[in-house]
Amino acid sequence: MTVRLMDVARIIRSKNSGPFELTLDVIFKDRPTFILFRDKELINTALIARLYGVDEKDVSSVIWFDPADAVKATLRRPIPSGAPGDTDIYGAQQHGPLLELQWEL
Repeated sequence: MTVRLMDVARIIRSKNSGPFELTLDVIFKDRPTFILFRDKELINTALIARLYGVDEKDVSSVIWFDPADAVKATLRRPIPSGAPGDTDIYGAQQHGPLLELQWEL
């Protein structure tokens, strides 16, 4: 069975976590799906690094937050927010790579 993140998440978003970091949030639609993803660590440092083309050391954390059935990943921005060359000052358009994720479960 193929499971797409877009089908099991209520919210998939990105935002700045200060001028040098970007935070990705996934809030799942239901508790059983959250538990499945958390227990299998389907979203992890290696995945985030691969999706965003950075070294794993640039992914500072992947935190599973049980009270909200959510996972939060934080990574270093390649260009600081508002610096020359930055195309998304708020970091609000950086969740795109997450939208295509799918797993065979």
